[in-house]
Amino acid sequence: MAKFLQDLLKAEEPLFTTSLRQLEQAAGHSGVDVRLISDIISRAHHVMREMGLDPADTTADELYHSLLGQASNRALFAETEFVGLSFAGKVISFNFDDINESVGTSLDQQITRHMQFCLRHELVRRYSDHERVNEQTVEHFVQQAGLPEIWYNDDKETQTQTDERQTTMDKPYILTIGDIVTDAFIQLREDQAEVYTDEHGQQHLSMEFGSKPPYDHVDIIDAVGNSANASIAFARLGLQTGLMGFLGDDKVAEESLTYLKSENVDTSVMSLNAGMKSNYHYVLRYGADRTILIKYEDYDYKWQTPTTTPDWIYLSMISESAWQLHEDMLTYLNENPDTKLVFQPGTFHFKWGVEKLAGIYRRSHIVFMNREEAAVVTGKDVTSIPELARALHELGPRVVVITDGPHGAYASDGEKIIKMPNYPDPQPPYDRTGAGDAFASTTVAALALGEPLEVALQWAPINSMSVVQKLGAQAGLLRREEIEKFLAEAPEFYHSEEIQ
Repeated sequence: MAKFLQDLLKAEEPLFTTSLRQLEQAAGHSGVDVRLISDIISRAHHVMREMGLDPADTTADELYHSLLGQASNRALFAETEFVGLSFAGKVISFNFDDINESVGTSLDQQITRHMQFCLRHELVRRYSDHERVNEQTVEHFVQQAGLPEIWYNDDKETQTQTDERQTTMDKPYILTIGDIVTDAFIQLREDQAEVYTDEHGQQHLSMEFGSKPPYDHVDIIDAVGNSANASIAFARLGLQTGLMGFLGDDKVAEESLTYLKSENVDTSVMSLNAGMKSNYHYVLRYGADRTILIKYEDYDYKWQTPTTTPDWIYLSMISESAWQLHEDMLTYLNENPDTKLVFQPGTFHFKWGVEKLAGIYRRSHIVFMNREEAAVVTGKDVTSIPELARALHELGPRVVVITDGPHGAYASDGEKIIKMPNYPDPQPPYDRTGAGDAFASTTVAALALGEPLEVALQWAPINSMSVVQKLGAQAGLLRREEIEKFLAEAPEFYHSEEIQ
């Protein structure tokens, strides 16, 4: 019996077997380890049968790839946190986090650390609950058997991340929905390119055609995109958050999932598309501005019903192929009337137009767009913020936020319009990518945490300011205490005011 647990835990021998035998003796040979092993095998075989596999006639490779094929099916692994099986020395984990982190890897590269961590705690818990075993005996077993409290090695969870996860357990849950991409930021040399303005006022990036201009450097940033950026912002601000995004089944997907989990983002409703590449964009940086070469893969955009009913759903940039997902989302929202919808329209949302999106606008609690976008959507005068706000309210949203670049932002709750200036930059912006996402997500986070609209508008520009000081849309995203520190040190002019 000890050999089964020792294989799964990859514990040292003979220390583990000897220590477990002593612990079982202290428990009066009551079979605690036998019942644990029975539970593990029973739960593993249940999952295998659910996947259509015969537990008596399944190879390690067949099982492993079947598990990876269920990487988005969190419900299937609801009771398998500490479950694993050993096949001729190869340990296969049934832990949901291990399965997701193993996507795109071979059987020899599989992840098992989450299962081992949970199994260690389950083993200790069961003996600790036994009436004949005292706490000192269990502690002696842990030390003698060589089972550390946490053994995540180089990429282990830090205590800070664990504390943050525990702190957010009672906070609102926000599910973000949208495309996810990996960005390659290519810093152009200013002596190899130039920007000029044509007779229509349009700026153009110019390089010598047919040449091989050297570039300065490249930075790869995983798991970005409007909704992915928002999910990271929510997590850092202390909220529970998940991302319904869409990936291929390549190395890029694996790295994106690993990164999102490291930021405490729930990936249980992520969709992995077999045989497809993940979205990969090239960002040509010239100074603080950028031109992005984009290509979105044509994924199967299926709605994934979340296992936890979200308090908020945040919808942003997504492919033109995702219309059915919008209709399924509306059906879900109608079934869950207490869930608030946040709408930050993307390119194809504007292309689809107001009539097609009438149901989305009508169900939205809050919408975000810039001044020019609001004029396009409503057909109203771009110079009149009150007129734009009223027209957007008529579409259905309870709260309307209109950003205005260097002039700050405006928010309307249908009764009053509040103007908020930008927070001053400590130094010239390094990269403006993600400033709008930071503004929108931080506003929503503050509202979800119970702050009034005026306070939410004070938080948002601070996070935008921080984001543009670093490369990419997420590196500069702040935690709540950092935002509150900037707010406490804000200049006198930094406050909201109501306008007519």
